[in-house]
Amino acid sequence: MSTLGTEQDPLLVAIVGSGPSGFYAAEALIKSDIAVKVDVLERLPSPFGLVRSGVAPDHQKLKQAIKLYEKIAASPEFNLIANVTVGTDITVKDLCESHHAVIFTCGAESDRKLGVPGEDLIGSHTATEFVGWYNGHPDYRDREFDLSHDVAVIIGQGNVAADVSRILSKTVDELKQTDIAEHALDTLAESKIKEIHVIGRRGPAQAKLTPKELREFGELADCSPVVLSEDMILNPESEKELEEKSNVASKKIYDLFCEFSKREIDSSKTKKCFFSFLMGPKELVGNSRLEKVVLEKNGLSGEPFKQSARGTGETIELESGILFRSIGYRGVPIEGVPFHENWGTIPNEKGRVTDNDNNVVSQFYTAGWIKRGPSGIIGTNRACSVETVGCLLEDITKLDDGSKKSGAAAIYTILDSKNIRHVNYAEWKKIDAKEIERGEPKGKPREKYTYIDEMLSVTD
Repeated sequence: MSTLGTEQDPLLVAIVGSGPSGFYAAEALIKSDIAVKVDVLERLPSPFGLVRSGVAPDHQKLKQAIKLYEKIAASPEFNLIANVTVGTDITVKDLCESHHAVIFTCGAESDRKLGVPGEDLIGSHTATEFVGWYNGHPDYRDREFDLSHDVAVIIGQGNVAADVSRILSKTVDELKQTDIAEHALDTLAESKIKEIHVIGRRGPAQAKLTPKELREFGELADCSPVVLSEDMILNPESEKELEEKSNVASKKIYDLFCEFSKREIDSSKTKKCFFSFLMGPKELVGNSRLEKVVLEKNGLSGEPFKQSARGTGETIELESGILFRSIGYRGVPIEGVPFHENWGTIPNEKGRVTDNDNNVVSQFYTAGWIKRGPSGIIGTNRACSVETVGCLLEDITKLDDGSKKSGAAAIYTILDSKNIRHVNYAEWKKIDAKEIERGEPKGKPREKYTYIDEMLSVTD
């Protein structure tokens, strides 16, 4: 009879990724009625994933979720093993041998491509690069963004597109007391951008940013939102979408766009942020770097809530020296783990990882964006992780193969043999405290370390 899950034989689970879904999975395991030990592996020396490096610096309230994660991390069953890359520093096979189960919660780390000519020109960037850069993510610390042009184009109308366009629209005074990285603040202070164009392939009724995000554009110190009144004319299918009681947010967004379209442009403000609809990129043009964006006008077809955008053949050109694409994210495969290339996710059934033949892969589970795709808000990951952990606990007898698992001890042995410097949660708290201390003289919540060696030097 299996004793797995008892105090004498606790369930050992490795979680790959320390973002929201990783913490919520750890919480669900710790709150279960069995004995567990949870080891969370993180590629960076800092935990919290996109809450730390994805949430916009001027949206500090959204980062309050970290307070909950800190409580989870304080549990004796929780252990952080950071500054370790699964797939290189430690293999998936190693985790299978050291733990009873592995949950992959590594998010969606790359952007979807536009798939148009000229996409790789200098001046054409992903939203992920820019967001990581201004948030002090070590992967993007040394990226360069030329803001010496008059016009910036953002392709997409979701919350990330809103963040990028809002950061470009704000003054240094509006940003300097956030936790924006100092190098980004210095570059933004020299920005020459006067026009920001936020392009959506569908109409105003289908824009995916939140009402709160959109409302902020009407309150900026030196930037006016601009919406053309003719763009507010909807087709019958879009009108039906907004009539649905369940579609309250989209109706609020549409009403805000309508309000912007009736505003007089404030001539005292030096910047304008244009929201344009029913257009998509056809081509990016330039000799060695981006010079203009060719946009094709779209038409909508299909029934309400299933409308798709189709090009009409009519194009317009927009001169621009910098472009950011924000049309969705996709996961990155890990060696030894099934991956659905078209979807950019790990194939699964309610969090149980499956292979190409739809067979459940023993020991493997997944949660978060790498499980379901980039959808929902921070809190959405909780239910997603709870579902996955529920399936894992249902499988507990199958996870007991009779072999002795050593958990973190086995991982440390491998890492030490490779001279890989790993960071525990107490060491992360030293980095955290130092960042907060560095921010105090500047009136900032923190001044982040943007290089990994700087972070590690704090823990030595």
